[in-house]
Amino acid sequence: MMSNLSRPAQEKALEKEKCLEKMLKGINSAVIAYSGGVDSTYLLYEAAEVIGSSKVLAITVASELTTPEEVENAKQTAGTMKVAHRRLDINLLSDPELRNNSPQRCYICKKHIYGALLRLAGEGGYETVLDGSNADDTAEYRPGLRALRELKVASPLLEAGLGKQEIRYLSRQAGLPTWDRPAAACLASRFPYGEELNPEGLQNIAAAEKILRQLGVGTNLRVRCHGNLARIEVGRADADLLLGQKDAVVEKLRELGFMYVTLDLGGFQSGSMDRTLG
Repeated sequence: MMSNLSRPAQEKALEKEKCLEKMLKGINSAVIAYSGGVDSTYLLYEAAEVIGSSKVLAITVASELTTPEEVENAKQTAGTMKVAHRRLDINLLSDPELRNNSPQRCYICKKHIYGALLRLAGEGGYETVLDGSNADDTAEYRPGLRALRELKVASPLLEAGLGKQEIRYLSRQAGLPTWDRPAAACLASRFPYGEELNPEGLQNIAAAEKILRQLGVGTNLRVRCHGNLARIEVGRADADLLLGQKDAVVEKLRELGFMYVTLDLGGFQSGSMDRTLG
């Protein structure tokens, strides 16, 4: 993952970091919504440094929309920062509207998750709940941001104007192991809007992506599900890698139930399912 910024861009990122730290100094204690990804790890690191590790609680949500590996990685990374970590299990598919995968899925999901985090923060005596959304998220279709605003959950990275590449740069400067971690997204984003989500389908997508990782894919990766067709999105280098192992890729994904296995010539594109929204 790229984190190389020009000298002026580096200085701008450091200025934004100071702005972030100034905001955090006004907080006495906080629950951090912690996925273990690039953004939330950097936020957790800064919160632990500024607010104090004993006054910060990292909570990772485990649901049908996340993988066990993501939850375990989050736990391990939080541990390296000497921050208390808690796993929160939520059955998100129990909500019919979310299960039906409407274009408002992310909004509904965030309402459930952050409502639960706010309750836990109140019960634990924590002043606030912080989210790791960054400034680049406002350029994409992110209905979940509306849920955060309604619940009055703060997004300090976004408020400081920090974008993804700046966060990667600052994470690398801080020695965080997540600085070059590929971007992640909930498993529901692999399915077209309107297609009902179910545990088996979500697990199959997670298994397909795990297989491709084991075959050597090291950067951004998505396996989009279109019925019995798997559409693989990766960067150019990884596309060449997979084409060199195409027989193994097809065989292993067919074992998961996919009749057709395709490689998207458009490459990796975050939020590619949103194109159907017009």
